[in-house]
Amino acid sequence: MQRKKTTLSAKEVAVQLLSRRDHGEFELRQKLKLKEFSEQDIQQALEYCIGYGWMDDVRYAKSQIRQHVFKGHGKRRIQQELMLKRVTEDDIEQAFNEEPQDWFELAKQTAFKKFKGQKAQDQKAYAKQIRFLQYRGFDFEQIHYALSSFECDDE
Repeated sequence: MQRKKTTLSAKEVAVQLLSRRDHGEFELRQKLKLKEFSEQDIQQALEYCIGYGWMDDVRYAKSQIRQHVFKGHGKRRIQQELMLKRVTEDDIEQAFNEEPQDWFELAKQTAFKKFKGQKAQDQKAYAKQIRFLQYRGFDFEQIHYALSSFECDDE
């Protein structure tokens, strides 16, 4: 005996997706497109979710910031990820203002966790530490602060 497949509307699918976790508008739109809803149905579903406050790009960006900070990522990397997810610059800026971080201390913690507080033994090792922190999204001032903290502990 086969079950009859239930057909959900775009609104229902959107609400189901948002009940699991926050999604940005672009991300939710893509997921609804994959389910082959019409552009009109998708737009109505997004407006419905925004209208009830179930979807909010600033809240989504703040959630992403917290997740990335937990992973030891810097502001640059987080901004880049949010831009890829098509969150507007204004929403990103607002989210960063509402989720303030000490990027210098985060860079220091990230470096300490990775390198166990060990000062680089030569230029090649130092360059490797710099590249690691750059990839994580920290700027040069933050990297210098983080790595110079090793030197202070050594002396």
